[in-house]
Amino acid sequence: MLKFIYVSPTTGNNSNSGSQQAPFKTITQALKQAASGTKIHLCEGNYNVTSGEIFPLIVPFGVTIIGNENTKGKGIVINGSGRYFSRTFAAQNVTFILSNSSRLRGITVTNSASRGTAVWIESSSPIVVNCTFVNSQREGIFVTGNANPVIKDNIFTENSANGISITTNSQGEIKGNICCQTGFGIAIGDNATPILIDNKFYKNLSGIVVSGNARPVLRDNVCENNIQDGLTVVGNALPNIGKNTSPGNNIFRNNGQFDIQNASINKLISIDNQVEAVNVNGKIQFFADPEPEPIPEPEPEPTQSTLQPKPRKLTDIYGHWAYEFIQELLELEIVKGFPNRTFKPDATITRSQYAALLVKAFDIQPLREPIQFVDVKQNFWGYQAIQQAYQGQFISAYRGKKFIPHKNIPRIEVIVSLVKGFGLASEVEIDLNIYEDSNKIPNYAKQEVIIATQYGLIVNYPRSNQLNPNRAATRAEAAVIIYQLLVLAGQVRQLIHY
Repeated sequence: MLKFIYVSPTTGNNSNSGSQQAPFKTITQALKQAASGTKIHLCEGNYNVTSGEIFPLIVPFGVTIIGNENTKGKGIVINGSGRYFSRTFAAQNVTFILSNSSRLRGITVTNSASRGTAVWIESSSPIVVNCTFVNSQREGIFVTGNANPVIKDNIFTENSANGISITTNSQGEIKGNICCQTGFGIAIGDNATPILIDNKFYKNLSGIVVSGNARPVLRDNVCENNIQDGLTVVGNALPNIGKNTSPGNNIFRNNGQFDIQNASINKLISIDNQVEAVNVNGKIQFFADPEPEPIPEPEPEPTQSTLQPKPRKLTDIYGHWAYEFIQELLELEIVKGFPNRTFKPDATITRSQYAALLVKAFDIQPLREPIQFVDVKQNFWGYQAIQQAYQGQFISAYRGKKFIPHKNIPRIEVIVSLVKGFGLASEVEIDLNIYEDSNKIPNYAKQEVIIATQYGLIVNYPRSNQLNPNRAATRAEAAVIIYQLLVLAGQVRQLIHY
């Protein structure tokens, strides 16, 4: 059972319990009480500085804010702005900042401050569904860094700049949205590579503008009745609007200047889109070039380097219970094998090796000041990873500011580390006697074991009722529990459990 918090700006009070009968007054107060798995339900009303909100509202990992999805957030209006210092775009005026696996569902957001942005998504993978973004002084949603959001079935209207802006190296799925009566419906720049599916862009200055080195994929979208162009392409940008194996099925029609305006240095290929050739401008081809016959490359003379086996073909993981998980992490370059082509899945993992694995797997942000461990010198290979894991509250120091980097990390420390590091929480009551050795669980870690059990993070092969909390974790066990956290964060696919 997830934790539910209720908020009402008209009948709530921040000294209440936050229940449905006694709601909080502000989202700000609800967020202070929220942890991963929390759903914050908003009642109708206006949420602003006057009602007590403090902006920007930062939605933590795994927290959902819910209004009314059936009406796209009508009557549930969040209007405000706060100063946010972006790692990629410096100071900004922002209403919401969304963390990994956070969600906005069924609310209306406005940022009426100068150059105000309603939602800021930076190097995270949140979900935004069935919301309305209206009257912001810049855009409804700004996506930057290495973000990979899902933005689905929303309305963007009357925003001064763009409905959605996607920049730097961001990806994401942009599906089923309506962008109308705004600057650009969506602006895609830098090296961004989002997928746009089944969106509607109409009565904007331009529907879709692609610039920089962006390589978006466009399928089943409608761009019509925009003041200037339906689709504008500039710079070195090259959108994919269809190919032989995947037709575009986009509609570009009745736009004021051109339905497609290609001012880039590239030739645009349009396959199976509805667009009149007389209404396009620039280098555009309406058929695909035939695939060239492959030219066989001569076999190189074997050298010492070419005789070396590929590092990802490890010799000791095939048939192992954790094979699929390890292989996926190898492909993501989160883990790697030893020079002799082994992974040693059943070998133990040290605290320093575990810290390095955490840093490779997750974007750990500093939450506390660094510490000078008495037994970790700055020239130690894992110094930076240990500091980063410590500052992110994933790993703690032992008494006397010791880290003990070469100590094998117990399974219980891995569980506590990840639950605390990700701020996971639960109100579920689980009887720990489901584990035959529950009496061996340290008192300080019992709540973390309950939470990890709820989220399916416990790795106890081959006996699911044996926790072995104080046994040293193996490299395979650490890899699998890390993978399960990546699934929870929405960054990898769910695998069939071992």
